[in-house]
Amino acid sequence: MKKFIPYEKLSKKEKRKIDAEKRGTWGDFNPVTRMPQNSRAYNRNKSRNWPSQFRDSLYHTNGMILYLTFFLYSSYPGSS
Repeated sequence: MKKFIPYEKLSKKEKRKIDAEKRGTWGDFNPVTRMPQNSRAYNRNKSRNWPSQFRDSLYHTNGMILYLTFFLYSSYPGSS
């Protein structure tokens, strides 16, 4: 039979073992509080990706302009 030792007198290692046994899980529930990002706050990742975003948007804008130009040019009478 194991001798009873008060919790206060146990070693740190034994206290951790007892605490881990008592501790349960949250299951599917995640207790972390989440907040939306502040849209006015400075975001380093966003500023780092800015040149690529600009290049992509410029490409799509130019593509749309070329498409509209081709569409308008092809819709004129006698432009075959």
